[in-house]
Amino acid sequence: MEEYKELQEEEVEVLKSIYEGDSFFNQLSDTCFQYKYGEEDNKSVLIEVSWPEKYPSELPHINLDLFHNSFLPDDFKQEIKEKLVEQASDLLDSAMTYSIFDWMKENGDDYLSRIPELLLIKKKCEEIKNNDGDSFDNTLRVKKEKKEQLTKAQKRKITSQTNYKGEHERGWDWVDVVRHLSQTGTGVQT
Repeated sequence: MEEYKELQEEEVEVLKSIYEGDSFFNQLSDTCFQYKYGEEDNKSVLIEVSWPEKYPSELPHINLDLFHNSFLPDDFKQEIKEKLVEQASDLLDSAMTYSIFDWMKENGDDYLSRIPELLLIKKKCEEIKNNDGDSFDNTLRVKKEKKEQLTKAQKRKITSQTNYKGEHERGWDWVDVVRHLSQTGTGVQT
């Protein structure tokens, strides 16, 4: 265990000297480090590397499930993580945190250039999902608006004008022809 501690302490000193003054590098603890790739927040990736007890004989934990990366799709983060683990596997039993960060720095442009496209796809998927939900909500709202409350007097009047099926009787809106003719005074002579 003591030999791992010594190797870790040496690597911490090397990392501090390499990244001194680099605003993208952050040391969270003696065994946890972060590096941000990309200038803009919505076009950048934050990588966290933490060392297990037996590091460098064991692979470090590489974490991209950070709040800063929450806008990125999970499969994209997993793809980057797999590439970084692959790099770290080749460097077992040696200091590898700098090598992991450096590999990402060299290859990061390829990944960062894909972020706008991924965000556009994610946005379209969310719009489709929201539109489906909106149309369902609007349908419910229309159905609710169509139902109107009637007073007892209105209901009584409707039932007195309709049959048992709720339909008006045949001829309900016809004009009483005989009364109409008697009022108009047609000049029919017999």
